[in-house]
Amino acid sequence: MTFTIADRAIGPGESPYVIAEMSANHNGSLDDAKRIIDMAAEAGADAVKMQTYTPDTITLDADRPEFQIKGGLWDGETLYSLYQKAYTPWEWHAPLFDHARAAGVTIFSSPFDPTAVDLLEGLDAPAYKIASFEAVDTPLIRCAARTGKPLIISTGMANEAEIAAALAAARKGGAKDVVLLHCVSGYPAPPGDYNLATIPDMAARFGVPVGLSDHTLGTATAVASVALGACVIEKHVTLDRSRGGPDDAFSLEPPELKALVRDARIAWEALGRPNYERTESEKGNVQFRRSLYFVRDLRKGEAVTPDAVRSVRPGFGLPPAALDEIIGRTAAQDIAANTAVTWEALGGQ
Repeated sequence: MTFTIADRAIGPGESPYVIAEMSANHNGSLDDAKRIIDMAAEAGADAVKMQTYTPDTITLDADRPEFQIKGGLWDGETLYSLYQKAYTPWEWHAPLFDHARAAGVTIFSSPFDPTAVDLLEGLDAPAYKIASFEAVDTPLIRCAARTGKPLIISTGMANEAEIAAALAAARKGGAKDVVLLHCVSGYPAPPGDYNLATIPDMAARFGVPVGLSDHTLGTATAVASVALGACVIEKHVTLDRSRGGPDDAFSLEPPELKALVRDARIAWEALGRPNYERTESEKGNVQFRRSLYFVRDLRKGEAVTPDAVRSVRPGFGLPPAALDEIIGRTAAQDIAANTAVTWEALGGQ
Protein backbone atom coordinates (compact mmCIF):
# COMPACT_ATOMS: atom_id res chain seq x y z
CA MET A 1 0.00 0.00 0.00
CA THR A 2 3.02 2.30 0.06
CA PHE A 3 3.44 4.87 -2.73
CA THR A 4 5.24 8.15 -3.27
CA ILE A 5 4.44 11.83 -3.65
CA ALA A 6 7.40 13.72 -5.12
CA ASP A 7 9.73 10.83 -4.16
CA ARG A 8 8.57 10.76 -0.52
CA ALA A 9 7.25 7.34 0.50
CA ILE A 10 3.82 7.33 2.15
CA GLY A 11 2.06 4.46 3.84
CA PRO A 12 2.34 1.92 6.67
CA GLY A 13 5.89 1.63 7.91
CA GLU A 14 6.86 5.13 6.76
CA SER A 15 7.21 8.18 9.00
CA PRO A 16 4.13 10.44 9.01
CA TYR A 17 3.73 12.68 5.97
CA VAL A 18 2.92 16.12 7.37
CA ILE A 19 0.84 18.48 5.22
CA ALA A 20 0.67 22.17 6.16
CA GLU A 21 -2.72 23.43 4.96
CA MET A 22 -2.48 27.10 3.97
CA SER A 23 -6.18 27.41 3.07
CA ALA A 24 -7.25 31.06 3.30
CA ASN A 25 -4.69 32.10 5.89
CA HIS A 26 -2.74 34.23 3.41
CA ASN A 27 -5.51 36.81 4.00
CA GLY A 28 -5.32 38.05 0.44
CA SER A 29 -1.56 38.66 0.43
CA LEU A 30 0.70 36.87 -2.04
CA ASP A 31 3.70 37.78 0.09
CA ASP A 32 2.08 36.18 3.15
CA ALA A 33 1.29 33.07 1.13
CA LYS A 34 4.98 32.80 0.29
CA ARG A 35 5.89 33.37 3.94
CA ILE A 36 3.59 30.51 4.95
CA ILE A 37 5.37 28.26 2.44
CA ASP A 38 8.74 29.28 3.88
CA MET A 39 7.50 28.68 7.41
CA ALA A 40 6.25 25.19 6.53
CA ALA A 41 9.56 24.33 4.88
CA GLU A 42 11.55 25.58 7.87
CA ALA A 43 9.33 23.59 10.26
CA GLY A 44 10.09 20.39 8.34
CA ALA A 45 6.63 19.79 6.86
CA ASP A 46 6.62 17.47 3.86
CA ALA A 47 4.10 19.48 1.86
CA VAL A 48 2.10 22.67 1.67
CA LYS A 49 -1.46 22.43 0.43
CA MET A 50 -3.55 25.12 -1.21
CA GLN A 51 -7.20 25.32 -2.23
CA THR A 52 -8.08 25.99 -5.85
CA TYR A 53 -11.48 27.57 -6.45
CA THR A 54 -13.14 30.89 -7.11
CA PRO A 55 -16.41 32.03 -5.53
CA ASP A 56 -18.17 31.18 -8.79
CA THR A 57 -16.73 27.64 -9.06
CA ILE A 58 -17.70 26.69 -5.52
CA THR A 59 -21.08 28.34 -4.90
CA LEU A 60 -23.69 30.80 -6.25
CA ASP A 61 -23.88 34.55 -5.66
CA ALA A 62 -27.13 34.28 -3.74
CA ASP A 63 -28.41 35.49 -0.38
CA ARG A 64 -31.30 33.09 0.06
CA PRO A 65 -31.43 31.62 3.59
CA GLU A 66 -29.70 28.40 2.60
CA PHE A 67 -26.70 30.41 1.34
CA GLN A 68 -26.32 32.32 4.61
CA ILE A 69 -24.00 31.18 7.42
CA LYS A 70 -25.43 31.41 10.90
CA GLY A 71 -23.22 30.80 13.95
CA GLY A 72 -19.63 29.65 14.20
CA LEU A 73 -16.51 31.33 12.89
CA TRP A 74 -18.15 32.70 9.75
CA ASP A 75 -21.44 33.94 11.20
CA GLY A 76 -23.19 36.54 9.05
CA GLU A 77 -21.41 35.71 5.80
CA THR A 78 -23.02 34.31 2.71
CA LEU A 79 -21.16 31.43 1.13
CA TYR A 80 -20.24 33.68 -1.79
CA SER A 81 -18.92 36.51 0.37
CA LEU A 82 -16.89 34.07 2.49
CA TYR A 83 -15.25 32.43 -0.52
CA GLN A 84 -14.70 35.81 -2.15
CA LYS A 85 -12.52 36.72 0.85
CA ALA A 86 -10.92 33.31 1.23
CA TYR A 87 -9.99 32.13 -2.25
CA THR A 88 -6.46 32.01 -3.61
CA PRO A 89 -6.35 33.90 -6.93
CA TRP A 90 -5.56 31.54 -9.75
CA GLU A 91 -2.81 33.82 -11.05
CA TRP A 92 -0.97 33.21 -7.74
CA HIS A 93 -0.72 29.48 -8.28
CA ALA A 94 2.24 29.43 -10.65
CA PRO A 95 4.44 31.75 -8.53
CA LEU A 96 3.49 29.85 -5.36
CA PHE A 97 4.33 26.50 -6.94
CA ASP A 98 7.66 27.94 -8.08
CA HIS A 99 8.32 29.40 -4.63
CA ALA A 100 7.60 26.10 -2.87
CA ARG A 101 9.84 24.14 -5.20
CA ALA A 102 12.64 26.64 -4.62
CA ALA A 103 12.10 26.29 -0.86
CA GLY A 104 12.39 22.50 -1.12
CA VAL A 105 8.86 21.66 -0.01
CA THR A 106 6.22 19.77 -2.04
CA ILE A 107 3.12 21.73 -2.99
CA PHE A 108 -0.27 20.57 -4.23
CA SER A 109 -3.89 21.62 -3.85
CA SER A 110 -7.54 20.74 -3.37
CA PRO A 111 -9.44 21.28 -6.64
CA PHE A 112 -13.12 22.08 -6.33
CA ASP A 113 -14.16 21.68 -9.95
CA PRO A 114 -12.71 20.31 -13.22
CA THR A 115 -11.29 23.70 -14.27
CA ALA A 116 -9.19 23.66 -11.08
CA VAL A 117 -7.87 20.21 -12.01
CA ASP A 118 -6.91 21.58 -15.43
CA LEU A 119 -5.06 24.51 -13.85
CA LEU A 120 -3.19 22.26 -11.43
CA GLU A 121 -2.28 19.76 -14.14
CA GLY A 122 -0.71 22.64 -16.04
CA LEU A 123 1.50 23.22 -12.98
CA ASP A 124 2.38 19.51 -12.72
CA ALA A 125 0.81 19.09 -9.29
CA PRO A 126 2.14 15.81 -7.83
CA ALA A 127 -1.10 14.86 -6.01
CA TYR A 128 -4.67 15.97 -5.40
CA LYS A 129 -6.57 16.41 -2.15
CA ILE A 130 -10.35 16.03 -2.09
CA ALA A 131 -11.83 18.10 0.73
CA SER A 132 -14.36 16.59 3.12
CA PHE A 133 -17.25 18.66 1.79
CA GLU A 134 -16.44 17.39 -1.72
CA ALA A 135 -16.14 13.72 -0.71
CA VAL A 136 -19.69 13.19 -2.01
CA ASP A 137 -18.83 14.79 -5.39
CA THR A 138 -17.96 11.57 -7.18
CA PRO A 139 -17.68 13.22 -10.64
CA LEU A 140 -15.00 15.55 -9.22
CA ILE A 141 -13.19 12.59 -7.66
CA ARG A 142 -13.22 10.72 -10.97
CA CYS A 143 -11.92 13.83 -12.74
CA ALA A 144 -8.97 14.16 -10.34
CA ALA A 145 -8.35 10.40 -10.49
CA ARG A 146 -8.04 10.49 -14.29
CA THR A 147 -4.78 12.42 -13.90
CA GLY A 148 -3.18 9.26 -12.51
CA LYS A 149 -1.82 11.22 -9.56
CA PRO A 150 -2.21 10.06 -5.93
CA LEU A 151 -5.47 11.12 -4.29
CA ILE A 152 -5.90 12.11 -0.65
CA ILE A 153 -9.57 12.09 0.35
CA SER A 154 -10.84 13.62 3.59
CA THR A 155 -13.85 11.87 5.09
CA GLY A 156 -15.37 14.48 7.43
CA MET A 157 -19.19 14.06 7.64
CA ALA A 158 -19.04 11.00 5.36
CA ASN A 159 -20.59 7.74 6.54
CA GLU A 160 -19.26 4.33 5.61
CA ALA A 161 -21.31 4.07 2.42
CA GLU A 162 -20.22 7.52 1.26
CA ILE A 163 -16.56 6.72 1.93
CA ALA A 164 -16.93 3.51 -0.05
CA ALA A 165 -18.54 5.44 -2.92
CA ALA A 166 -15.73 8.02 -2.92
CA LEU A 167 -13.12 5.28 -3.01
CA ALA A 168 -14.97 3.47 -5.78
CA ALA A 169 -15.11 6.70 -7.81
CA ALA A 170 -11.36 7.14 -7.37
CA ARG A 171 -10.74 3.59 -8.56
CA LYS A 172 -13.14 4.00 -11.49
CA GLY A 173 -11.29 7.14 -12.51
CA GLY A 174 -8.04 5.21 -12.57
CA ALA A 175 -6.43 6.23 -9.30
CA LYS A 176 -4.07 3.55 -8.05
CA ASP A 177 -2.80 5.39 -4.99
CA VAL A 178 -5.40 6.65 -2.53
CA VAL A 179 -5.15 7.77 1.09
CA LEU A 180 -8.22 8.34 3.23
CA LEU A 181 -7.99 10.97 5.97
CA HIS A 182 -10.14 10.46 9.02
CA CYS A 183 -11.62 13.89 9.71
CA VAL A 184 -14.19 15.75 11.80
CA SER A 185 -15.55 18.79 9.99
CA GLY A 186 -15.92 21.05 13.01
CA TYR A 187 -13.98 24.30 13.17
CA PRO A 188 -12.50 23.79 15.67
CA ALA A 189 -13.46 20.21 16.51
CA PRO A 190 -13.45 18.90 20.10
CA PRO A 191 -10.86 16.14 20.58
CA GLY A 192 -13.57 13.91 22.02
CA ASP A 193 -15.37 13.94 18.67
CA TYR A 194 -12.40 12.47 16.83
CA ASN A 195 -12.69 8.82 17.86
CA LEU A 196 -9.16 8.05 16.68
CA ALA A 197 -9.88 4.33 16.98
CA THR A 198 -11.58 4.82 13.60
CA ILE A 199 -8.15 5.03 11.93
CA PRO A 200 -7.13 1.35 12.17
CA ASP A 201 -10.73 0.29 11.55
CA MET A 202 -10.86 2.41 8.38
CA ALA A 203 -7.56 0.96 7.16
CA ALA A 204 -8.84 -2.60 7.68
CA ARG A 205 -12.28 -1.85 6.23
CA PHE A 206 -11.18 -0.10 3.05
CA GLY A 207 -7.72 -1.57 2.48
CA VAL A 208 -5.90 1.73 1.88
CA PRO A 209 -3.50 3.85 3.94
CA VAL A 210 -5.25 6.14 6.40
CA GLY A 211 -4.21 9.45 7.90
CA LEU A 212 -5.73 12.32 9.84
CA SER A 213 -7.05 15.73 8.87
CA ASP A 214 -7.02 17.42 12.26
CA HIS A 215 -9.20 20.41 13.16
CA THR A 216 -8.67 20.26 16.93
CA LEU A 217 -6.75 22.97 18.74
CA GLY A 218 -3.12 22.09 19.48
CA THR A 219 -1.16 19.04 18.38
CA ALA A 220 -2.02 16.29 20.88
CA THR A 221 -4.71 14.65 18.75
CA ALA A 222 -2.49 14.55 15.68
CA VAL A 223 0.47 13.08 17.56
CA ALA A 224 -1.77 10.47 19.20
CA SER A 225 -3.06 9.42 15.77
CA VAL A 226 0.42 8.22 14.81
CA ALA A 227 0.19 5.48 17.43
CA LEU A 228 -2.97 4.23 15.71
CA GLY A 229 -1.39 4.09 12.28
CA ALA A 230 -1.97 7.53 10.76
CA CYS A 231 0.54 7.82 7.92
CA VAL A 232 -0.51 11.34 6.86
CA ILE A 233 -1.26 14.31 9.11
CA GLU A 234 -2.87 17.44 7.72
CA LYS A 235 -3.07 20.59 9.84
CA HIS A 236 -4.09 24.16 9.03
CA VAL A 237 -1.24 26.61 9.57
CA THR A 238 -0.95 30.37 9.88
CA LEU A 239 1.68 33.00 10.51
CA ASP A 240 -0.29 34.51 13.39
CA ARG A 241 -3.67 33.43 14.79
CA SER A 242 -4.48 36.98 15.89
CA ARG A 243 -4.77 38.26 12.32
CA GLY A 244 -8.42 37.23 12.08
CA GLY A 245 -8.25 35.26 8.85
CA PRO A 246 -11.04 32.82 7.95
CA ASP A 247 -9.19 29.76 9.32
CA ASP A 248 -6.73 31.39 11.70
CA ALA A 249 -8.58 30.45 14.89
CA PHE A 250 -7.94 26.70 14.53
CA SER A 251 -4.56 26.86 12.78
CA LEU A 252 -1.06 26.18 14.07
CA GLU A 253 1.45 28.99 14.39
CA PRO A 254 5.10 28.39 13.33
CA PRO A 255 6.45 27.01 16.65
CA GLU A 256 3.46 24.67 16.93
CA LEU A 257 3.93 23.31 13.43
CA LYS A 258 7.59 22.68 14.17
CA ALA A 259 6.59 20.84 17.36
CA LEU A 260 4.03 18.77 15.48
CA VAL A 261 6.56 17.67 12.87
CA ARG A 262 9.07 16.78 15.58
CA ASP A 263 6.65 15.01 17.91
CA ALA A 264 4.85 13.07 15.18
CA ARG A 265 8.14 11.64 13.99
CA ILE A 266 9.27 10.85 17.53
CA ALA A 267 5.96 9.04 18.10
CA TRP A 268 6.48 7.05 14.91
CA GLU A 269 10.04 6.12 15.89
CA ALA A 270 8.79 5.03 19.32
CA LEU A 271 6.22 2.68 17.78
CA GLY A 272 8.87 0.35 16.37
CA ARG A 273 7.90 -3.34 16.33
CA PRO A 274 6.92 -5.96 18.91
CA ASN A 275 10.09 -6.62 20.89
CA TYR A 276 10.92 -8.50 24.09
CA GLU A 277 14.67 -8.44 23.72
CA ARG A 278 17.00 -6.14 25.60
CA THR A 279 17.60 -2.92 23.66
CA GLU A 280 20.98 -1.31 23.15
CA SER A 281 20.11 1.53 25.53
CA GLU A 282 19.30 -1.00 28.28
CA LYS A 283 22.39 -3.16 28.06
CA GLY A 284 24.57 -0.91 30.18
CA ASN A 285 22.00 -0.88 32.97
CA VAL A 286 21.66 -4.64 33.46
CA GLN A 287 24.29 -4.42 36.21
CA PHE A 288 21.92 -2.31 38.29
CA ARG A 289 19.15 -4.90 38.47
CA ARG A 290 18.58 -6.81 41.70
CA SER A 291 20.55 -9.96 42.46
CA LEU A 292 21.52 -12.09 45.48
CA TYR A 293 24.34 -11.00 47.80
CA PHE A 294 25.79 -12.50 50.95
CA VAL A 295 25.17 -10.03 53.78
CA ARG A 296 27.33 -11.69 56.45
CA ASP A 297 30.54 -13.68 56.55
CA LEU A 298 30.27 -17.43 56.05
CA ARG A 299 32.92 -20.05 56.89
CA LYS A 300 33.64 -22.90 54.49
CA GLY A 301 31.16 -25.70 55.15
CA GLU A 302 28.63 -23.39 56.89
CA ALA A 303 25.01 -23.68 55.77
CA VAL A 304 23.43 -20.75 53.97
CA THR A 305 20.52 -19.46 56.08
CA PRO A 306 17.84 -16.90 55.08
CA ASP A 307 19.53 -14.19 57.14
CA ALA A 308 22.81 -14.65 55.21
CA VAL A 309 21.44 -13.59 51.80
CA ARG A 310 19.43 -10.65 50.43
CA SER A 311 18.10 -9.49 47.09
CA VAL A 312 19.73 -6.11 46.45
CA ARG A 313 21.20 -3.98 43.72
CA PRO A 314 23.57 -4.35 41.77
CA GLY A 315 23.06 -7.32 39.48
CA PHE A 316 26.30 -9.29 39.60
CA GLY A 317 24.97 -12.15 41.72
CA LEU A 318 22.53 -14.94 40.99
CA PRO A 319 18.98 -13.81 40.15
CA PRO A 320 16.53 -13.47 43.07
CA ALA A 321 14.56 -16.39 41.62
CA ALA A 322 17.43 -18.69 42.72
CA LEU A 323 16.92 -17.87 46.44
CA ASP A 324 15.04 -21.05 47.32
CA GLU A 325 17.70 -23.18 45.63
CA ILE A 326 20.60 -21.77 47.62
CA ILE A 327 19.08 -21.74 51.11
CA GLY A 328 20.47 -24.78 52.91
CA ARG A 329 23.44 -25.18 50.59
CA THR A 330 26.89 -25.07 52.20
CA ALA A 331 29.68 -22.65 51.45
CA ALA A 332 32.43 -24.20 49.34
CA GLN A 333 34.89 -21.59 50.60
CA ASP A 334 35.12 -18.78 53.09
CA ILE A 335 32.76 -16.03 51.94
CA ALA A 336 32.97 -12.38 52.93
CA ALA A 337 29.92 -10.18 53.53
CA ASN A 338 28.80 -8.01 50.58
CA THR A 339 29.95 -10.64 48.07
CA ALA A 340 27.78 -11.61 45.09
CA VAL A 341 26.19 -15.05 45.41
CA THR A 342 27.57 -17.39 42.75
CA TRP A 343 27.22 -21.10 42.13
CA GLU A 344 31.00 -21.38 42.37
CA ALA A 345 30.92 -20.11 45.96
CA LEU A 346 28.41 -22.86 46.74
CA GLY A 347 30.26 -25.71 45.08
CA GLY A 348 28.52 -25.54 41.71
CA GLN A 349 24.96 -25.89 40.52
